[in-house]
Amino acid sequence: MPSAERLKEAGRQLVICNACRYCEGFCAVFPAMERRRSFAPADLTYLANLCFDCRACFYACQYAPPHEFAVNVPKIFAELRTETYREYGWPRLLSGLYRRGLAGALVPSAVCVAIVLFLVLLLRGPGVLLEVDAREGAFYRVIPFEAMVAPALLLAVYGLAVFLIGTVRFWRDTGGRIGDLLDARAFARAARDTLSLRYLGGGGDGCNYPDAAFSSERRWLHHLVFYGFLLDFASTTVAAVYDHFLDWRAPYPFVSWPVALGTIGGLMIVAGTLGLLYLKRRSDAVPAEPRMVSMDVAFLMALFLTSVTGLLLLVLRETPAMGILLAVHLGVVAALFVTLPYGKFAHVFYRYAALIRNALEERAEQTSAHH
Repeated sequence: MPSAERLKEAGRQLVICNACRYCEGFCAVFPAMERRRSFAPADLTYLANLCFDCRACFYACQYAPPHEFAVNVPKIFAELRTETYREYGWPRLLSGLYRRGLAGALVPSAVCVAIVLFLVLLLRGPGVLLEVDAREGAFYRVIPFEAMVAPALLLAVYGLAVFLIGTVRFWRDTGGRIGDLLDARAFARAARDTLSLRYLGGGGDGCNYPDAAFSSERRWLHHLVFYGFLLDFASTTVAAVYDHFLDWRAPYPFVSWPVALGTIGGLMIVAGTLGLLYLKRRSDAVPAEPRMVSMDVAFLMALFLTSVTGLLLLVLRETPAMGILLAVHLGVVAALFVTLPYGKFAHVFYRYAALIRNALEERAEQTSAHH
């Protein structure tokens, strides 16, 4: 659980919010807040992870700074979420990776690229790094199939295990029963809210981000990153089917499903991450939490580097730069997967669990009202 000091401050602010209730139509947080007369640590952690940081409540609040009540719900919730990611990430030693802003993306990437280049030199020799090879299976002549696939599988399984263990612990600590986490109706409702980014709409006119003006920019940029990521995942999945079941080795033609999906997804991620970084640079610092901002920047930069190196590899794969670009891209991808469980990507799992909890509470409230 987050520190007692932050939990106490969050409880103080929410008591004021619950007495005022001006913001009850902005998002899921305020109706969930109103179902409670008091706020235990489990409630505060749950509510913090239900928050999408749209900041509508901050700019609408008559008690926000410089008022003496100093109600700043987006900031205190961001502080609680930061501590949630640290608390439920394992091992904790790595949980500080993404709190170093740009360095949190560049340092792991540089280390992983160096490791991949060393392995290429050790296994294949320096010649393959500058060799022109456009034949089928060219990538595997630079880095052996086993050396490419085995670490990727291990990192993917490791990351998924860390997320699942952390999510189950989060669910239990916030008062949920394991069976409820798998409730089909609540799961489907949470999926709908997630895929539509419903609560990035503020009170209906968009977020108050990067400043007090209403805007849907952040919501659409999030859509670009999210669906771009899904397209890249689909590209990798199709490529795996081609490789393992059709015996068709990469690199694939420009007019093929893996390349088409990967290109579109990569361009979406590049556009989305650059847009979000721009908004973050312009955003109001008062409702922001510096550690969360650093975590955001690191994650966005890691996604940006992954997409840019992948697109460069696609464009230059029939040139002498192919070998080096392949090593760089795989190193950046490895760094992304190593750091995923300890940074902003964690919000996908904890917020999804919070949305399931919210759907269950809404259904229970409606059932109670009918009786």
